[in-house]
Amino acid sequence: MISAPRKAKQFFTALVKLLVVGGAFYFIYSQLVNNDKLDWMQFRQQFQNNWSVFGVSFILLLSVLNRYFEILKWQNLANVITPITLRESTKQVLSAVTAAIFTPNGLGEYGAKVLFFEKDKAKDVVFLNLVCNGIQMVLTVIFGIIGLMYFNSLFQVVSNKTALWFIAGLTSLAIVIFLLRRLEIKKFSLQRLLDKLHRIPKAIHHKNIFLGLCRYLVFSHQYYFLFIAFGVDLPYFTLMSGITATYFLASSLPTFQFLDFAVKGSVAVYFFGLLGVNEWIVVFIAMLMWFLNVVLPVIIGSYYVLNFKSQWK
Repeated sequence: MISAPRKAKQFFTALVKLLVVGGAFYFIYSQLVNNDKLDWMQFRQQFQNNWSVFGVSFILLLSVLNRYFEILKWQNLANVITPITLRESTKQVLSAVTAAIFTPNGLGEYGAKVLFFEKDKAKDVVFLNLVCNGIQMVLTVIFGIIGLMYFNSLFQVVSNKTALWFIAGLTSLAIVIFLLRRLEIKKFSLQRLLDKLHRIPKAIHHKNIFLGLCRYLVFSHQYYFLFIAFGVDLPYFTLMSGITATYFLASSLPTFQFLDFAVKGSVAVYFFGLLGVNEWIVVFIAMLMWFLNVVLPVIIGSYYVLNFKSQWK
């Protein structure tokens, strides 16, 4: 017979799974139905006028590649702890996306991935996930600053003097942080973090950077091709500067994944408004990016969450 505590644990685990999946779908539904900026009739008309099997397939392929590169990144880094298959990496990444949708800045992703490994590996898993997400943030910052500078040279959003002060401030902050890298706060220091990074083989770092770059290029150009599909005719570098600047500034704001397209949409409306793009097009493209790169993975990830078995004993 199954003991009462074990039955209670099984019931609690099943309840948590249902709450995670149910909560994810509720947040998705509320964003799609209750957003008054989405004019579905206008979108339907635009879609009917411009859609093609090749175009839709190409955009969907970019979504698959976006998540595929993330899965490869995690498989590459997880191998530092224990080798995992592509299938196992897929399960862990998509489950984490589902668990993270209603947590601030996707923090639930860290907790979800930890449960796939032995309890004594928890700190290492969190660290490796930080490295996985960290390279994506670094690339977002680098391309975002370049995009902002180019965009500002065209439209003078801020004065050149203000832009120079901004760059000087970032440079000074980086220098100060580097000089204080050995300063310890509650046994934590930047130097310890750097030492831990150095213990990861260089080949894994190089592959992580390459895959992160591939992923950035995929989703930024998915944004670009959606603008083209909606009839936005602007020079390549002008449009890409707006996209990279939008991702940079939106990623700097604390938010929840289920609000991701609302945040990115709000930032994008400002930048692309200066380019003369209609607001409804900007909002719909932000919504489509969210649907293709968050909602679809969450739907697939829900299957893995419902069939999840923790490695913690």
